[in-house]
Amino acid sequence: MELVSRSSTRRAFMGLCAGLALLAGFGPLATPAKAENAYDFTFQAIEGGALPLSQYKGKAVLVVNTASMCGYTPQYKGLETLWEKYRDKGLVVVGVPSNDFGGQEPGSDKEIKEFCNVNFAIDFPMTTKEPVKGAQAHPFYKWVAAQKGEPKWNFHKYLLAPDGTLVAAFPSKIEPDNAEFLTAVEKALPKAS
Repeated sequence: MELVSRSSTRRAFMGLCAGLALLAGFGPLATPAKAENAYDFTFQAIEGGALPLSQYKGKAVLVVNTASMCGYTPQYKGLETLWEKYRDKGLVVVGVPSNDFGGQEPGSDKEIKEFCNVNFAIDFPMTTKEPVKGAQAHPFYKWVAAQKGEPKWNFHKYLLAPDGTLVAAFPSKIEPDNAEFLTAVEKALPKAS
């Protein structure tokens, strides 16, 4: 009898902890199947705390899975330039470090943040390191994968409209200064009222 009581108490405690973690922002707010748009998802900011995509309602958002030891890593510079050029026009760039491709992001969140600051003076929002493909992928990445396919490598780009819908996906080889890419970004920007 005592064993059952401890087991029940432990299950209740674990359920309470899981619920509190979700409320505190330590987990997804939506599952891919139930999400209406990107604003239903929350990441963790690399500097700590929740990073809900809902805070960017009304803005175009570019979500990019990143890595520090990849041949595409120099794209950080182009992404920062894009952010600086369009942030006042309603674009937000969000970097999502991931170690899913070739183990090219092995560092801790602190090391990743330092690398980005020292080498590229990154000012756009960054999340904690997240899986972006397969069964363990962050729910946002499962949601976009269902619509436009999962990323095939680092620096895959997903462009969101101001209403949180997914409007385009760009493979890693598309640089942030690519003309077609820039046209898509400009079309996604919020319209001046």
